[in-house]
Amino acid sequence: MIIEAQNDMIVAAEAENGREIVESLRTASVDVVLMDVRMPKLDGLEATRRLVAGGKARVIVLTTFDVDDYVFEALKAGASGYLLKSTPPRDLVAAIRTAAAGGDVLGPTVLRRLVQHFVQRPDRATKEEMMRALSERELEVLRMLARGRSNAEIGRDLFISEATVKTHLTRVLTKLGVRDRLQAVIRAYEVGLIEPRSRDD
Repeated sequence: MIIEAQNDMIVAAEAENGREIVESLRTASVDVVLMDVRMPKLDGLEATRRLVAGGKARVIVLTTFDVDDYVFEALKAGASGYLLKSTPPRDLVAAIRTAAAGGDVLGPTVLRRLVQHFVQRPDRATKEEMMRALSERELEVLRMLARGRSNAEIGRDLFISEATVKTHLTRVLTKLGVRDRLQAVIRAYEVGLIEPRSRDD
């Protein structure tokens, strides 16, 4: 009902389980999938892996389960976002539009716990390797990205064009071996390359 109420959105397909989702997208053209986690026949995490691997659609996990393991596995599977079903309708619609445009979305509590998880368990072995791979400007862009800055905001703060920001981000993604901005931020936190800012920053 929320989606159908939008002038620029339609529900292209519906499914009752993960296997049905994967099968339906063999023929249906879909931009964004809202994926639950616990489903019969094929769970949402495995369905997400298959859809992302096949380049079929961008996936937002939308579930009642605010569980760390689900969050981490969903993002590692390639999900473009993780939201709880308690998310207000306006925020859900905004998240769908963001994902359709190539962006990533995380609920505020999910993002905070994600950062805490990786900061407590950093993989220091590859931190130095990543620092050697990225230029100083690329590190600046990555750190600003991790703080939720848009390309335009990053460009303004660094006195460079938005096109230049995009070029730096493309290089960051390539060097880190990840597919999008969210995965880059997760990887940076994972190895301890980025530390969370204090409340005074």
